[in-house]
Amino acid sequence: MMDVESVASVAIESGLRLHRHLGPGLLESVYESLLAATLARGGFSVERQVPVTITYDGLTLKDAFRADLLIESNLIIEVKSVDKLAPIHSKQLLTYLRVSNRPLGLLMNVGGMTFKEGLKRVVNAHHGASSLLRVNAQPA
Repeated sequence: MMDVESVASVAIESGLRLHRHLGPGLLESVYESLLAATLARGGFSVERQVPVTITYDGLTLKDAFRADLLIESNLIIEVKSVDKLAPIHSKQLLTYLRVSNRPLGLLMNVGGMTFKEGLKRVVNAHHGASSLLRVNAQPA
């Protein structure tokens, strides 16, 4: 199994190629399907629409949300197809990382004119990586 940074690097390259080839304007589900298939073809373990359970104060909420893509059981990718990312999109991914105890997530918006403007790395207690968002792995 590759380290999460190497997996993220390949995922970013795959997302960039996808955006360059197709451009913006398709449904989010199309980009998600194609990115998943591309990464799986590259030999990665890829799960789509992964249900995640939240446990809080002795309560369990099964299937509280679904992560778009889970790569190599470590990297969550959330795919968006909007004109511009909103702050809530990064917060959503950060919450997904926290409750699933995963180190790194990528927010990929393929709806913008450039892939670079729609790419965000979100880190959860993952030391040695730079990010705009960083939290402790312990519950708040």
